[in-house]
Amino acid sequence: APPPDGVAAAASRLGAHDVLIERLTRALAPDLPPQARDGGFIAEGYAVALDEQRALRDESRRLIGALQSEYAARAGVSSLKIKHNNVLGYFIEVGAGHGDKLLADAALFIHRQTMAGAVRFSTVALAELADKIARAADRALALELELFDDLVGEAAARADDIAATADALAALDVAAAGAALAVERDYCRPEVDDGTDFRVEGGRHPVVEAAGAAGGGAGAAESIDFVANDCALSPGARLWLLTGPNMAGKSTFLRQNALIAVLAQAGCWVPARACSLGAVDRLFSRVGAADDLARGRSTFMVEMVETAAILNRAGPRALVILDEIGRGTATFDGLSIAWATIEHLHAVNRCRALFATHYHELTGLAATLDDLACHTMRVREWKGEAVFLYEVAPGTADRSYGIHVARLAGLPPAVVERAETVLKTLESEEGGAASSRLSDDLPLFSAVRPKGGGTAPPEATDPALAALRAADADALSPREALELVYRLKTLAGE
Repeated sequence: APPPDGVAAAASRLGAHDVLIERLTRALAPDLPPQARDGGFIAEGYAVALDEQRALRDESRRLIGALQSEYAARAGVSSLKIKHNNVLGYFIEVGAGHGDKLLADAALFIHRQTMAGAVRFSTVALAELADKIARAADRALALELELFDDLVGEAAARADDIAATADALAALDVAAAGAALAVERDYCRPEVDDGTDFRVEGGRHPVVEAAGAAGGGAGAAESIDFVANDCALSPGARLWLLTGPNMAGKSTFLRQNALIAVLAQAGCWVPARACSLGAVDRLFSRVGAADDLARGRSTFMVEMVETAAILNRAGPRALVILDEIGRGTATFDGLSIAWATIEHLHAVNRCRALFATHYHELTGLAATLDDLACHTMRVREWKGEAVFLYEVAPGTADRSYGIHVARLAGLPPAVVERAETVLKTLESEEGGAASSRLSDDLPLFSAVRPKGGGTAPPEATDPALAALRAADADALSPREALELVYRLKTLAGE
């Protein structure tokens, strides 16, 4: 939010518009129409001439009602109505069965139109009264429009003063909203200087935190507390390499720090216990996955184009967040690109950066790059399950827990078990030899293989499958087929 002296300056620019406010209050009706051409926006009592025309118009309409009662009594037709449309103006209408009664009184009623279910008439008195109403309504609207132009002219003459007031109100509105948010959500006032440090204590993602406080998303019964994290980018540790499993909060951590930088330099309070940063001249972000197929760009190509823009344009005062560089191609290709990108950010761009990756091999760069610091998302294992703590701590991750996330996503158990087998083989053997052996071990049969690792044929270990193979489907009667189904269910233990 603006500093106190800025708020005071904004308040001093509010100005005084008492004369204009008083006139508009007297002139405008409480309920205003959507369009000036509809009339009815000037308050009663503001203009004597307008009130006179309105009284004449309204009195004439009351006379229409009296005339309708008179004609109904004279014709002996209680259903007689005086109506109005834009084609005929005012007219008398009766049902077709009563038309003869009015036609018989030709001295008064002038026939206008016969329709299937009604007959329409007029009279000299009705025509004169309709003309009087039209002239009064037209004059009233013309007077209103004149008064409206006069009000607009007076407001336009004060346009500069009104614009200054609007600008001051906007500044005060932002300051008040920011202050209220700071109190409600415990935001802090950041300090921005001309250094190159970026320090955040207890930083949070404003959107994710608000969503959690509101109930944690669809179906959640209780609010979810956001886990705050520190971030300190400074000489000796201006480039953070962040490792850790999927779903542990790496992307949220990257984005929350970028948002804090934007909010701080916009003059807003920020979601943190404390924040101080050197001014950021450019903020670069390479996160998420998207393609641009209409221009012939794959997801990986878009990723590389965005990475190229960062490496070619980021300077020492920039803040860069990169999430999973090189994931859209072969493993060694991606690792090589990510490796070279980190070296370039460190030696050439020399900017502050947060680099999230699953390539654990990159952590070895900390031994040769002076300003690279390794951090990881903390995870605990409990009864064979991974528990994400959403905390950032110094160090490196030893695994990515991708298969755990796949299980949470609902992959079939057979696929998850096979993935675990493949992962153990790949981690324990040389890549080429492991891949060759795995390709010979068809996963089709691993789905029915005992968990103990035996290699007996399925028929020997699954009596239901053996019974099914022994059955002659073509020779079974409907009853025998039903009995076979029950037998298979029993053999399968259901």
